[in-house]
Amino acid sequence: MRSNLHRLLGVLLVGSATLAAPLAQAADYPTRPIRFVVNSAAGALLDVTVRAFAQPMGEILGQPVVVDNRTGADGLIGIRFVKSQPADGYTVLLSANTVAQAPAFKNDAGYDLDKDFAAVGMLIRAPFLMVGPPNQPSRNLAEFVTQAKANPDKMSMASAGLGTSTHMAAALFMHQAGIKLLHVPYKGNAAAMPDVIGGRINAIFDGGNSSGPAVRDGRLRAFGITSPQRSPAFPDIPTLAEQGYPNYSFYVYFTMLAPAGTPREVVAKLNQALRQAMSSETVRSRLRQDGADAWQLTPEQTAEYLRRDLQQTIRVVNDLGLPKEN
Repeated sequence: MRSNLHRLLGVLLVGSATLAAPLAQAADYPTRPIRFVVNSAAGALLDVTVRAFAQPMGEILGQPVVVDNRTGADGLIGIRFVKSQPADGYTVLLSANTVAQAPAFKNDAGYDLDKDFAAVGMLIRAPFLMVGPPNQPSRNLAEFVTQAKANPDKMSMASAGLGTSTHMAAALFMHQAGIKLLHVPYKGNAAAMPDVIGGRINAIFDGGNSSGPAVRDGRLRAFGITSPQRSPAFPDIPTLAEQGYPNYSFYVYFTMLAPAGTPREVVAKLNQALRQAMSSETVRSRLRQDGADAWQLTPEQTAEYLRRDLQQTIRVVNDLGLPKEN
């Protein structure tokens, strides 16, 4: 009887220790560098924004933050990589809308947004600029739409890849404008830009950080901005809404996610550091330059927003009859 009691007590003690270990680790977190996996190329709007957040977040958390760009497969390489990492808060994903929208465009994206990730928070949301080469006949949006309607599938629209935020912004605009453009997916917007500037592509939706300077020096023509109101960063660029598409509004957003099973205390610390970093001058300067807004959401609010965005994207893909890929 006594030996059985001892064995039971031993089991309980071992179980308590097993449960206590992750809690103790979460309380001490972080004790080593944190890796931010970015699923876009260096220099893209997501990348430069994440790097602006990384420095103040590292100072707040007391550990270095390393940015690791993992691109490819329309952004899925980085997403799938983080999914497979230990759920300890030392490897997290930084993605744009792609993480919530790609499953609607793929027969198998290789991950389940709800089951494979724990939402941490949002960084920013920002409008896109719709831009094209200045040497094409269309000098403004009305002329662009008229030309596209007269030449269905002959004019082209580049994107950062199937199911990316730039693809979604373009698909929504084509639907509202009633035009058909040849979709040309690239491995990131940066890869598409030489062809856009060179006049081989008619248009692309792009972040203000890269397209803004090219518009200002005349290498690109801006047809409009995707926010409902004009941006203080680009006051001379009219919205698509004010040019005849009152229901058009699109924002790219950047979100942080951890592998599923990451302790809630760790998620909370990351979210708190994310929010605190938004008040740093490094981040504020970056956002002003890009015409972006800091976006403070709790982990629960972030998860709900991503869930709704996925469902909305599924409806849009079905309504537009957009093809799915493997």
